[in-house]
Amino acid sequence: MLSEDQLAPDRHRPLERGEYDQLVAAGAFSGERVELLEGVLVQLSPQGPFHASAVQRLAEVLTLRLVPRATIRVQLPFIAGSKSEPKPDIAIVPRGTYAESHPRQALLVIEVSETSSVKDRELKQEIYAHAGILEYWIADLKTREIEVFRSPSAGRYQQVKRVAPGESIELGAFPDVQLTPSEFLP
Repeated sequence: MLSEDQLAPDRHRPLERGEYDQLVAAGAFSGERVELLEGVLVQLSPQGPFHASAVQRLAEVLTLRLVPRATIRVQLPFIAGSKSEPKPDIAIVPRGTYAESHPRQALLVIEVSETSSVKDRELKQEIYAHAGILEYWIADLKTREIEVFRSPSAGRYQQVKRVAPGESIELGAFPDVQLTPSEFLP
């Protein structure tokens, strides 16, 4: 594995999101599951049945409660600045057609975390906060809890709350909609 020291004094050159999109359009990553995070091309972890089931159940619950008020996108690209185009497990975005461009706004972004907890809690949390996402959740498959991040400022969320399996949480953009982790975490 290459380290920064091995490349010194050379540096790696981050990809801009526009360059990444051109490569995707040209078929450069066909058949690969990748996302762009802070200018770095990152391979997505393989999904086990536990993770896939949680994402599916969460998408079903949210779709039943939010359509037609919002669009629920599952593991699809989201524009989060000039160097990031993550593929969150769930993104609740304003209603609209996204045939010309991926969404740049989200009402809520959710990552289901089994093996990616460090990336989700550190890197992605910072990316989503910088992008101005007002609410970000990490659904932790190991603890069966939801970490709720709200009030982004200077690349960090100012409010962090853990929701246990039997407790409920309301969606910030839709306070009339409440969920419990046990509804979708198997």
